[in-house]
Amino acid sequence: MHIPRPGKPLRRIARGDLCAGCGACAGVFPDKLAMAASPPGFLRPKEIAPLNAVEEEKFARFCPALSQVVEAGERTNHILWGPYLEMHTGWSTDPELRFAGASGGALSGLLVHLLESGEVDAVVQIAADPENPIANRTVVSQSRADILAAAGSRYAPSAPLARLHEFVASGRRHAFVGKPCDVVALRVLAEERPEIAAAFPVMLSFFCAGVPSETGARAILTAIGAKPEKVAQFRYRGQGWPGRATATLQDGSERSMSYHDSWGGILSKHVQHRCKICADGAGKAADIVCADAWESDAAGYPVFDEAEGVSLIVSRTALGARLLEATVAAGRIRTAPFDVAQLAAIQPGQRERRRALLARLAALRLAGRPIPRYRGLQLWRAARQNPVSRNLRNFLGMLRRVLRQRTSGRG
Repeated sequence: MHIPRPGKPLRRIARGDLCAGCGACAGVFPDKLAMAASPPGFLRPKEIAPLNAVEEEKFARFCPALSQVVEAGERTNHILWGPYLEMHTGWSTDPELRFAGASGGALSGLLVHLLESGEVDAVVQIAADPENPIANRTVVSQSRADILAAAGSRYAPSAPLARLHEFVASGRRHAFVGKPCDVVALRVLAEERPEIAAAFPVMLSFFCAGVPSETGARAILTAIGAKPEKVAQFRYRGQGWPGRATATLQDGSERSMSYHDSWGGILSKHVQHRCKICADGAGKAADIVCADAWESDAAGYPVFDEAEGVSLIVSRTALGARLLEATVAAGRIRTAPFDVAQLAAIQPGQRERRRALLARLAALRLAGRPIPRYRGLQLWRAARQNPVSRNLRNFLGMLRRVLRQRTSGRG
C-alpha cells in the first residue's frame, strides 16, 4: 500500500510538534486529510492523499500551528490579554446552567439566548463522548437541554473543525464554541470564504491552559481507583465551582478528585508541546471569551474553594459587546464591572506563559526547531514583564527539553 509523503506544511508541523489538533485542515480538505488518535492520546491529521501546491498555500494561511496575526485596530490592546472592548464578571441566572457550567455558566447562558432569540440556528460545541467518557466529540446543540448536557470544561483533545464542510453544507447559522486556536483557524477561513462566514456568524471561546492527552485523564482514573472499562460517565469539573473531577461507574457509584489535584497535579503535566508555546490562551480571535473569575488569596494565588461560579466575560468585538448586552437585557446573564488590573492575579498560568513565551521560542529557534510565526501579539513587551533570571530559566528549560528529545530519538 502506498503511503503518501506529507506535504511541506505537514512536515514542518510534525518536525516542530506544532499541531494544536483543531481539525481545520481535515474540515477544509476532507478527501485528503482526516483526524486520528496519535500517542500519547492527541488528535493529529493523517494524510489520505497529498495536497497540491495551491492547497498547501491555503493550509499555511489558516493553520494555527503555523501562524497567528492579531490586529487590534481601535480596541484596547492589553499586553497580556490582547484586544478587547469590555470586561465584566457575570453568571447565568439559570441555576442549573450556573451549577453545571462550573465557572458561572455565563457562556452557557449566552448560548441559550443566541438560540432562543434566533440569532443562530444551532451551536457547534464539544461534549463528552458516550463511547469513551474521558474523550470528547463534536455536537450540534439546538436547545437549552442540549446546552445543559454539554456544559462544563472538557480537558481532553477535541477537533471541532474536522466537520467544517458538513456544517457549512447544512445551510444553518451556527455559534461556534472552541479553543482559542480553533477560533484562530475559523476566523481566518471566514475572512477568506463568505460561505464559512455565513455558517459561523458568532465565534466564542474560553481561556485555555492547554490540551492534555488522554493519558492524563487515564492517570486521574488510576489515582481515584476507577477502572476505565467500568466508567460510565466522566466530568473533568463542574457541578459546582470549580467542581471535582468525577467518574461515575456503571454500578452508579462515584470516584472523584479535587480540581486542584486533577488539573494542577496531573493533567497539566500532560499538556501538548504546542500549548507550551501558545501566544493566545485568551481567545483573541473570538467575539466573546469566558473564563474563571477566581478569587485570590493574600499571596495573589487563585482560591479553589467551592462556591457559586463566577465567570469573567471579555467582549472582544462590537458583535460580542452587542450580544452580551442583549443577553443581559433578556435576563439570561447578570454582570458586574471588572477591573482588568485584577486579571493577572487570578489567571497566573496565563500570565506566566505569556511572559515566558519569547524565551521559549528563542530556545527552539536556537535548537533549529520550527516555531509558529506570530504577529501583533506583543511578545517582546510581555517578556519585559519578567525578570531576566526568569526568562533565562525558561530559555534553558526549553533547550534542555529539546536536547532530551534528541537523545531519546523523539526529536
